[in-house]
Amino acid sequence: MDIHDDPSYTIGIGTEPENRRQVVVKLIWISIWFAYMAAPVEDVLGDHHTLAGDVLGGAGLAAFVAGYLGLVFRHTSRPLERARVLAALALLIALATALTLTLGGAWLVLFVYVCVSAGAVLPTKLSRIVIPLVTGVLAGLGAMTPGAPEYLAALLIPALLGGFAMNGVRQMALTARALREARATVAHLAANEERLRLARDLHDLLGHSLSLITLKSELAGRMLPGKPEQAAQQVADIERVSRQALVDVREAVSGFRRPTLEAELAGARTALAAAGVVADLARAATTHPDLAPDEEGALAWALREAVTNVVRHSGAHRCEIALTEEGDELCLTVSDDGRGSQGTHGNGLTGLSERLALADGRLETGPGPRCGFRLRAFVPLARSLAAERPTLSS
Repeated sequence: MDIHDDPSYTIGIGTEPENRRQVVVKLIWISIWFAYMAAPVEDVLGDHHTLAGDVLGGAGLAAFVAGYLGLVFRHTSRPLERARVLAALALLIALATALTLTLGGAWLVLFVYVCVSAGAVLPTKLSRIVIPLVTGVLAGLGAMTPGAPEYLAALLIPALLGGFAMNGVRQMALTARALREARATVAHLAANEERLRLARDLHDLLGHSLSLITLKSELAGRMLPGKPEQAAQQVADIERVSRQALVDVREAVSGFRRPTLEAELAGARTALAAAGVVADLARAATTHPDLAPDEEGALAWALREAVTNVVRHSGAHRCEIALTEEGDELCLTVSDDGRGSQGTHGNGLTGLSERLALADGRLETGPGPRCGFRLRAFVPLARSLAAERPTLSS
């Protein structure tokens, strides 16, 4: 696995930790900033104040560090919890101000951490206001605190740059989270699309094959025992269709199933004959010079679904299949003289509409010219540069 895809390797101060390893890594990042704490720590441990001053300074420093860590750990990569975050920042500013005024200029460094915290937890527009204000407070206190100028020159630039740098880290963390969520959504949608594709393929494949097997089984049953040879032929056809259905299902599962018009026209002729339906294929071509493979596959699926519906539902005596050129589109028309539409579209026609849409095609259904039902599937043609329009080859 690529380490860039594993958040445990890329976790930083701008990302919310999710396990113990990420907590440790984040602490290492944060510890880099604690180098600036050397001055107040030395001020507390050195012989600069009374015992009470050292105790109060140590307690104040501990409270400040706890508040800082709480902000950075909990709110860096989260949406702004305005009341809690602003209250915590106000507490940090108050502690930094009080410790600086009571213990001296060595404590001005705490304002650098206030700026870093503001950049880490506030949105960009608000941080652009807060960070310069906190830096201004740092400069003002430095100007009025004895012994502070030696610290002030080394703290103003880190306060500004540290705050704005952390705001950039926060934005990158939020962007990274949004990208991870978007990638998960895309993967989910891709899985759903693959499930829909598989459902469409299996419906079209098995519906057609099982209908043909049922018809041939009925024929074989009627031929027994008087016509055993003809019945045996029907059983052989059933075996052939079932084996082909198994191959088709395996191809559909593998994602390589793309039927052709030639194969589907042959299958339509067989299925209609087995159902006792007269098939008129005089205007049905098998190839076209401007028909791309994807578009041909969509028309082949349309032909399979239409013939399956004729065999299973129409009760028709005659079915006409035609493939004609209409403008820049190729139109497959399947019409019968059966009972006509029985209501809204089922799963087969709905899936067929989706399949045609993927090939920039469309589906039209309605009554046929002699009552019955008519299905028309359109797909665009890829035109050549030749001026002469190509013709269908039968």
